[in-house]
Amino acid sequence: MPHSPTRPRPDEYADFYGTYIAAVEGPLLETLEIDSRHWQTLLASVPPARGGYRYAPGKWSIREVVGHVIDAERMFSVRAMAFARGDRSHFPSFDENAYAAASGADRRSLADLTEELSAVRRCTLLLLKSFEEETWGRRGTAAGYEFTVRSLAWIMAGHSRHHRGVLAERYLER
Repeated sequence: MPHSPTRPRPDEYADFYGTYIAAVEGPLLETLEIDSRHWQTLLASVPPARGGYRYAPGKWSIREVVGHVIDAERMFSVRAMAFARGDRSHFPSFDENAYAAASGADRRSLADLTEELSAVRRCTLLLLKSFEEETWGRRGTAAGYEFTVRSLAWIMAGHSRHHRGVLAERYLER
């Protein structure tokens, strides 16, 4: 396996992403691979009829949470690729609630979303494994903040872990 990037320093990302980065344990690439297997196991345990469950009014359904993780990983991956390639464009933020509402996730099966999540993760890992050592420190701007390629990869891992935990605690423990 290619060398996993070291944990990013606080000057490599916006402060509010610190909790996601702190949640990542172990080598990054291995963590992302293990996380993918954990998603598979977790989502396989959800009966199809429960995919539309919301733990409170106004909260996303299980399917929408999975759709959000897919969307966010794609956004972070695109930014990581662009910064790795030296793109100096400013990448705007994205409104996660607007994306969730427009995603159509609640009209899809949980099995279909699970398959897409796995495919996105495979693509993410292939991209990250293609980066050379000097690539990880390259910087770019997104949502008005400067990020390194390394920090975006760690944010993806922590963000995924966060939402997997939310599903386990708030949606499936009831």
